[in-house]
Formats: sequence, C-alpha cells, structure tokens
Amino acid sequence: MLIAVGAFELGNVAATLFILRATQEFTPAHGTKAAAEIALVLYTAYNVAATAASIPAGRWADRRGHVLVLIAGVAAFFAAYLGFALAGGILVLLISFLIAGVAIGCIETAEHAAVASLAAPSLRGSAFGLLAAVQSLGNFAASAIAGLLWTVVSPFVAFVYLAGWMLVALVGLLFLRGSPTASGRQGRA
Repeated sequence: MLIAVGAFELGNVAATLFILRATQEFTPAHGTKAAAEIALVLYTAYNVAATAASIPAGRWADRRGHVLVLIAGVAAFFAAYLGFALAGGILVLLISFLIAGVAIGCIETAEHAAVASLAAPSLRGSAFGLLAAVQSLGNFAASAIAGLLWTVVSPFVAFVYLAGWMLVALVGLLFLRGSPTASGRQGRA
C-alpha cells in the first residue's frame, strides 16, 4: 500500500498551484486583481467540497473499505488534473476545483483510516510517522517538479505529469484491492 500512496503523494501538489492556474487563466480577460479574486472563490469551493466529502468518505470507508475510497479519491484527482491541464474557462476550472476538493476529502480520510486499521497496534505510531514522511516528501517533490515543468514547458505539461502519477497510484491501488491482505480486512464492493 505504501508504494501506491507514495505514487499518489508524488502527484499531490499544493493547492496553491490550482489557484495560480486559475489566476493565470483569468488574468487576460479580467485583470490580475479580479482573476485572483475569482481564483480564491474557486479555492473556497475546493475547501467546501473537501469538507462536505470527508464525512461521507469516512462512512463509505467504514462500510466498503479504505482502499476503495483511496481509489475513488485518486481517480477524482486524475480527472481534476486533466481539467486543470485543459483549463478551458470558468466552468472547467470550477468543476476541477470541486472534484479536487472531493478527492482530497476522500484521500485524507482514507489514508489515515487505512493506517489505523492495517498497521499492527505495536507499530501504529511508527506507521503514522511514516505516512507523514511520505506525504511531506511526496508533496514537496510533486510541487517542485510540477513548478519546474510549469515554468520550463507549460502548465498543461505540469498537470499532465501530475495526472500520470495519479494513474500510477490508481493502478497500484487497484492491484492492492485485489490482494487477500487488503480485501480480507476491508471487505469488497
């Protein structure tokens, strides 16, 4: 599971890149100040979606398994990143922000719950520490590489790169879901 989570984290960038993408998209038509305001409204929608998704995601994880919720979250990030890559106007960006919010609501709920349920009680604290290390290092690497791709090539390439990591994580989680270890403890859909 750690490999799939690591792949996810290598594609999990800071939400500030979403704001930057929206600001750059709207600046030509609306000016810098209005574009930044629109981007912040979209970021607020992202946070509302994340908050609204977290409790149902937790309930879903309790009933159907943490891996299934992780799969849904990673698939949602994949879709959101493709939307950010295309950035074809306010509707595409709004949908991308909302999907990314739902995705992070699922992921943050399921990652921690999976560690709590899969780690042996004597190793649970260490497992949470390892998860935090993977998250922080992965987020740093993802944001740094995506930022470099954004600057050197284009925002489109940066978001396609991130979507690629979501695809790797998705394949890993789908493989894990079929394993006896994951399915025995968490149930099947």
